[in-house]
Amino acid sequence: MRVLIAGSSGLIGTALVSHLREAGHDVLRLVRKAPAAPDERGWDPPAGHVEPGTFDGVDAVVNLNGVGIGDRPWSGARKQLVRDSRTVPTEVLAAAVAEHRVPAFLSGSAVGFYGDTGSRAVDESDPAGTGFLADVCSEWEAATGKAAGAGARVVLLRTGLVLSPAGGLLGRLRPLYKGFLGGRLGSGRQYMPWVSLDDEVGAIRFAVETPGLTGPVNLTGPTPVTNSEFTAALAAAVGRPTSIPVPEFVIRAALGSMGEEMLLSGQRAIPAKLQAAGYRFRHQSVAEALSAAEGS
Repeated sequence: MRVLIAGSSGLIGTALVSHLREAGHDVLRLVRKAPAAPDERGWDPPAGHVEPGTFDGVDAVVNLNGVGIGDRPWSGARKQLVRDSRTVPTEVLAAAVAEHRVPAFLSGSAVGFYGDTGSRAVDESDPAGTGFLADVCSEWEAATGKAAGAGARVVLLRTGLVLSPAGGLLGRLRPLYKGFLGGRLGSGRQYMPWVSLDDEVGAIRFAVETPGLTGPVNLTGPTPVTNSEFTAALAAAVGRPTSIPVPEFVIRAALGSMGEEMLLSGQRAIPAKLQAAGYRFRHQSVAEALSAAEGS
């Protein structure tokens, strides 16, 4: 298959390009600069422009655009950028998929769609929750409308917390834990819907290759854990004891709504569609995923 990827330079995108090529797929990358390699195609999302011929022969488009949600404080301008960096490119790609009759459009989203679910398990049949992240995810997914309206198979990739030896969440947490500063956040009862990078890209490839898979798909590990359980597992993986917990009031005072939604809330999200479709997870538990990341 010929697969076009937008957002190919990020943590997930870089791994996905390699994974799809190893599986024998022809991969093209959309870039926001002058193309400098045979596999690159240029585009300018704010201008709604994509290089002519980009979609020729393309069987599936994978959209992984979006600035980091936890990289900077949530000022009004930052929140708008978080929204725009997701919805604008998605609308451009959805329109192009519709115009060029591309059979499949796999577009990024996140389990933040469900809001804070507490201890209640949720799958793809559950409705949107409340909060900034839930609103962003809802708008992000709605931006695929033109592709769906034209008959493309649209898959909404509701990704969890990706565990990778190359950075991301573990890149931030590992130094703290190795420095004896890792502890649970608040009560520790909030769920952390983790997924290993191997299973993240494996599940996206599975979605590309599985014609019957459509609509929202939770890209999370099969056994979500609480923050307390994650803390213990990561401490064990790096060979350090857990430290003093960080109180909720400290997180709220330091980060406001960002801390509330990203650190003190969570989703007990289950990958029901992947499991029903026959996807086989490489890492069944968070301990396996963390051990693999530490051993890489």
